[in-house]
Amino acid sequence: MSYEAISVFDMFKIGVGPSSSHTLGPWKAALLFIQALEDKKILQQVKNIEVLLYGSLAKTGIGHGTNIAVQLGLSGDDPVTFNVDNISAKIKDISNMKKLLLHGRHEIDFDPFEDIEFLFTESLPFHPNALTFLVTLQNNETFAETYYSIGGGFVVKEGEVKDSKNEVVLPFPISSAEDLLHWCIRTGMSVSEVVMENEHAWRQEEVTKQKLLDIWTVMKDCMYRGCHTQGSLPGGLFVKRRGFNLNKKLLQQRPYHDYDSWVKAIRNGGNDFKYILDWVSCFALAVNEENASFGRVVTAPTNGAAGVIPAVLQYYIIFCEGNTEDKIIRFLLTASEVGSIFKKGATISAAMGGCQAEIGVSSAMAAAALTECMGGTQKQTLMAAEIAMEHHLGLTCDPIGGLVQIPCIERNTMGAIKAITACQLALQSTPDYAKVSLDGVIKTMWQTALDMNSKYKETSDGGLAINIPISLSEC
Repeated sequence: MSYEAISVFDMFKIGVGPSSSHTLGPWKAALLFIQALEDKKILQQVKNIEVLLYGSLAKTGIGHGTNIAVQLGLSGDDPVTFNVDNISAKIKDISNMKKLLLHGRHEIDFDPFEDIEFLFTESLPFHPNALTFLVTLQNNETFAETYYSIGGGFVVKEGEVKDSKNEVVLPFPISSAEDLLHWCIRTGMSVSEVVMENEHAWRQEEVTKQKLLDIWTVMKDCMYRGCHTQGSLPGGLFVKRRGFNLNKKLLQQRPYHDYDSWVKAIRNGGNDFKYILDWVSCFALAVNEENASFGRVVTAPTNGAAGVIPAVLQYYIIFCEGNTEDKIIRFLLTASEVGSIFKKGATISAAMGGCQAEIGVSSAMAAAALTECMGGTQKQTLMAAEIAMEHHLGLTCDPIGGLVQIPCIERNTMGAIKAITACQLALQSTPDYAKVSLDGVIKTMWQTALDMNSKYKETSDGGLAINIPISLSEC
């Protein structure tokens, strides 16, 4: 049986906002391209580089920072470790000097306004998020490669054929929810246990556990930072951050000095329904306000939907006694597998499927994870994912000004709340009586994506993007 081996760390990637497909993907593509130059031993012979952005990358590239991402990637900077506080200064230097230090060691002439071209009316057939790097060497020979950013930070090079001999062989191959349930029933293991067994094909269990805790550290640091940063978001809409004021209002001056004492202060506020609801919204807002500010986030499964899983996991930790390392690991393992099934059966790219592919998928991932961790059966876990996605079907992607701000940030709060609701519904239901399966809703999501007008797929050509009369002064 043919299947795609996707690790939990393919689904959860550490990167920089605001978009996994328009920022992180192009950044990684640029890194792959300079590595190709190194492999061909022609990097030092490069005279100049042109970057061609097609389709969705062109139409919302400025708002998503695609132009910034490719410059950082060509410079050889790593999105996992690069100091996000230095992004503005570095991009300004490149622009002012009209020089770029390729891979950090070979200086070339480079004018971002001339050498990065936005081809608004051209789109390549494989995927709307396409970019081509065209190099001219000192001897005037040319070399070009085209890459596709297919969502969630995943990148595919045009013409590249996977070597089946090097494919990872998993003990429990999974292409669908039916496959996953089959292995759960056959082995008696939970979803997270099946996933952990598969992760052994890549690394030792203790390494996987530590890397998952590292992922959670980045998530919670992002959330904490977002709750303690004031001001307006960059890009020209001047959207006011809300995480800071909401955090301050809800805490009512209860003292704290770090993340752990912050969690304790929140917990000490009680468990009133409205209080919990406000906190879930606050957590999600905080993450995506950081994302919109070129902050460090974790794709979950994308940057635009990065706030849902941290918000629901934080809810579980604070209000449902989920504050142990084992429970956090279990949550992330379960979430990742549901996300990978959506990627295999449909898409996690808004440019391909609209926002149902981002917020819808992240909500389904969080719903499944919370359900398992709250004691749900394997069938209830998958049922929760189905419920969450069923009520995101058809959700469009129509960001105002091409910025991952309106309606993206608030949508993370809605996705988080829907995930919790889906979990509660699944826990109170008997899945054997369900009329809709997870595979059925994934199939429907993909059909909906194919039918959806392209103007509602991250192009800012329709919806809120054209009906809200807001002038962008910086875009």
